[in-house]
Amino acid sequence: MVKEEVRFPCLIFDRNPTNSSSKAANEAKIWCPDSSEEVDDCPIEEVRLTVPVTDDPALLALTFRTWFLGLVSCALLAFSNQFFGYRQNPLYISSLSVQIVVLPLGKLMAAFLPRKVVRVRGTRWSFSLNPGPFNLKEHVLITIFANTGSNSVYAVGIITIVKAFYHREIHPLAAMLLTQTTQLMGYGWAGLFRKFLVDSPYMWWPANLVQVSLFRALHEKEKRPKGGTTRLQFFLTVLITSFAYYIVPNYLFPTISTISLVCLVWKNSVTAQQIGSGVYGLGVGSFGLDWATVAGFLGTPLSTPAFAIMNIMAGFFLIVYVIVPIAYWTDAYGAKRFPIISSHVFMANGSRYDVNQVLDPATFQFSQAGYDGAGQINLSIFFAFTYGLSFATLAATLSHVALFHGRSIWEQTKATVRAQAGDVHTRMMKRNYAAVPQWWFQVMLVLVLGLSIFTCEGFGRQLQLPYWGVLLAAGLAFFFTLPIGIITATTNQQPGLNVVTELIIGYLYPGRPLANVAFKTYGYISMSQAIMFLQDFKLGHYMKIPPRSMFIVQLVGTVLASSVYFGTSWWLLETVDHICDPTKLPEGSPWTCPGDDVFFNASIIWGVVGPLRMFGRLGLYSKMN
Repeated sequence: MVKEEVRFPCLIFDRNPTNSSSKAANEAKIWCPDSSEEVDDCPIEEVRLTVPVTDDPALLALTFRTWFLGLVSCALLAFSNQFFGYRQNPLYISSLSVQIVVLPLGKLMAAFLPRKVVRVRGTRWSFSLNPGPFNLKEHVLITIFANTGSNSVYAVGIITIVKAFYHREIHPLAAMLLTQTTQLMGYGWAGLFRKFLVDSPYMWWPANLVQVSLFRALHEKEKRPKGGTTRLQFFLTVLITSFAYYIVPNYLFPTISTISLVCLVWKNSVTAQQIGSGVYGLGVGSFGLDWATVAGFLGTPLSTPAFAIMNIMAGFFLIVYVIVPIAYWTDAYGAKRFPIISSHVFMANGSRYDVNQVLDPATFQFSQAGYDGAGQINLSIFFAFTYGLSFATLAATLSHVALFHGRSIWEQTKATVRAQAGDVHTRMMKRNYAAVPQWWFQVMLVLVLGLSIFTCEGFGRQLQLPYWGVLLAAGLAFFFTLPIGIITATTNQQPGLNVVTELIIGYLYPGRPLANVAFKTYGYISMSQAIMFLQDFKLGHYMKIPPRSMFIVQLVGTVLASSVYFGTSWWLLETVDHICDPTKLPEGSPWTCPGDDVFFNASIIWGVVGPLRMFGRLGLYSKMN
């Protein structure tokens, strides 16, 4: 078998980027395949076309501007997203907004702040309020700050269902520690996978390339080609146009957000609503003229590879347009008694399930006598298939990674042992910056694990989860971080651990709703946070940000964001009467908590009643398991 040799053209790496003041930046280095030095380049074409192979190590990253703008943006996004997250129409503000807004603010600070050096008394520390022109590395770190603030804190859902749905109390310190430890635990083992998910050139993280392109458009001086536009001109054109159009579906004509032709023709037909509604039905003949409708659930498709979109579309068509309609209209599992699409739980007669009947108020645990009186839980057919397919997702994840990426993982492991470098970006990072010591991650892991066990075992065991549950959840999250990280890094789609964690603890420790959601959060979110940490690290890898600065910014940003999310939710839960209860809220009140309602129903299915009585031999949906 003849090996195919891949050759790349010579590339000129300009060591003198715009605004650089480095004396060593006056040389340009040519990297050629025939050179004895750098003979390799990134094997991913999209990365070669997007990510510049330049760096100026003399640029300052952690400046006063970085800290000020980063902390403020992190806190503002965390407060805004949590505050509006409880409302009927949640408003989500992404870090992209900050990425755009902070550029003029940073340049304004660079123009007007004094350049005087400030010394911290009693120490050798000093800093300048204005170390020079606002640069790209500051901008990237501020965006990482904002990213930690824009990502929701999953553990807030536990606090919400305890206080607003189950109407019980939880110690504020336990709630605070829960939000912090669930967000930080995954960072502890993320460092172990840097070689595989950051240094490896084959883990290219498509979503990061969008941000790289935007950073380059905002900072690089580009000559406009004849008859064309520069990156910045194109970006501004799209920004202004999309902002202007946003007024149409959101203020002038909200009805065009989702239009169903079937429902418009047959307004009084229940069957037509089930087939044509884009919100409560199958969405046949429905479309939307609002980008928020297009990207609201799966995220923007612009940064997702075409093959991944095709796979998602094929699966969507098969489930939504073939399997679910057949199952519903053949009345599988008594489906016609319930809505075709709903995340609620129902009694056998189609009414809402009353969880209070199956909970012992004294112990806050499952009551067999109450369950015998209330009967089994029923689900909509779509909800049932959603859970059934979730069981297959993780098995498919492991088999896919083993079959398609097993060899590359093994080769990367051997290369790591031999301390071989990756592509040109990895070599530049290793040459110019000190890596984050592994013991930083190890200390964090031990500390957060200890706090997690204290949170669950202390405070009168309000969270119901024993210490072995915390350790098992951490073990599951650690095990799945690499395979799910590989899928995320190559397809921009991230399978979740929420269902499998609910299933495992539901079998091992049934009848305890808070134990179930706490285990799910430690297992699922720890893995998700580890992957987010690695994705941000890869962005810093592409933009040549010092790794230690990245680590500090991510750690501080996560602690701040978790604190703000917790404080905002606690304030609203304590001050808004009947929050999350539409039956008791004043008419027109926005505080309906639509996302937390799903979280609450999942705690009933998996935590109170348990998988044995839902998907096991005692349940209606055993064939889904």
